[in-house]
Amino acid sequence: MKKTEAANLRFDKGDGLIPVIAQDFETGQVLMLAYMNREAWEKTMETGKVHYWSRSRRKLWLKGETSGHVQVLKEAFVDCDLDTVLVKVEQKGGAACHTGHRSCFFNRVDGGRLVAEGELVFDPKEIYGK
Repeated sequence: MKKTEAANLRFDKGDGLIPVIAQDFETGQVLMLAYMNREAWEKTMETGKVHYWSRSRRKLWLKGETSGHVQVLKEAFVDCDLDTVLVKVEQKGGAACHTGHRSCFFNRVDGGRLVAEGELVFDPKEIYGK
């Protein structure tokens, strides 16, 4: 099997960012999609806790830094083009989504409507004050 250095990830293809899919290590449930820059990737590899680049806040973001719902890295996979990452994580606190849902993908498409499924794991107003 060919070995490629993880340092060769193609951050250049997405203006310094690569998409990252977070998946529950045990169940396989897709939890969220976010982005990493090189610093977030390196911090994730160094600490074992998943870091992202917040596009809205324009800063490095440790997942769970406010809520306590951190993602502990179990495995990481990189696609064939070296420009997308899949992280398999242990989701602490039970919820990956800032809305309080376990997964950010809780809206099921039903015809032309979105139907929210699943119960809230936490009340976002209590954590974020919004």
